[in-house]
Amino acid sequence: MGKFVVTVRKNGEFQFNLKATNGQVILTSEGYNTKAACLNGIESVKKNGPVAERYEVKEAKNGKPFFNLKASNGQVIGSSQMYASARTLKAGIASVMRNAASPVVEEI
Repeated sequence: MGKFVVTVRKNGEFQFNLKATNGQVILTSEGYNTKAACLNGIESVKKNGPVAERYEVKEAKNGKPFFNLKASNGQVIGSSQMYASARTLKAGIASVMRNAASPVVEEI
């Protein structure tokens, strides 16, 4: 199972990455002003990650697909990397769906 890794950005904001079992980052959060808000974001991923309807597929300016995971209120919880194809994007969504329930939260 994957894990959530909480870090502090250079500007002092907290963020988390959801990593797959192979260590690859599969979802990155926005910046949060407090650690508590960041941990709340992780709980939102755990709740919304397994729900297929919460994924919004987008296309970057360079034409590469990526996705956002949204909460039930429509707010973006996290975003993926850019993918080479629609097939690899679907695999990325499946990986987030599998790993979202991870109980492991590591703080760096």
